[in-house]
Amino acid sequence: MRLARVLRQQEPSRSTPAGASVLATIVQQGPITLGDLATAEGVSPSTITKLVSKLEAEGTIERVIDPTDRRVHRVRLSARGRRGIDRYRSRRNAWLSGQLAALGEDDRAKLLSAIDVLERLTAAEGRDPVSSGQETDPAG
Repeated sequence: MRLARVLRQQEPSRSTPAGASVLATIVQQGPITLGDLATAEGVSPSTITKLVSKLEAEGTIERVIDPTDRRVHRVRLSARGRRGIDRYRSRRNAWLSGQLAALGEDDRAKLLSAIDVLERLTAAEGRDPVSSGQETDPAG
């Protein structure tokens, strides 16, 4: 948890912690309805509407019409939001690479031996939608 916090601090966000959480859910779950997003975040529909409106005004997310039911709107990461996340990840990865390079050989070997276990622990979370481009697919 501490490592995740330090990594997040490599790129101060303009969003509030609640906005960052909503954005993370949108990235992870792809195009999502506001109702499903409110449920996933454990907040009221009016709260999610305010958070989504702020992220949309920043240009980080966009609303799209569901291709199977034109009455339904979904939110997804915008191209600008994707570029922002890519920049953040690049900076975070550069910081982490520097930290790893500063470790001794024994510590790096210990980390390598733990990778398999960590990958199995996180495998249930599925693949990364930003890397796959899933959230920007209008039909998705």
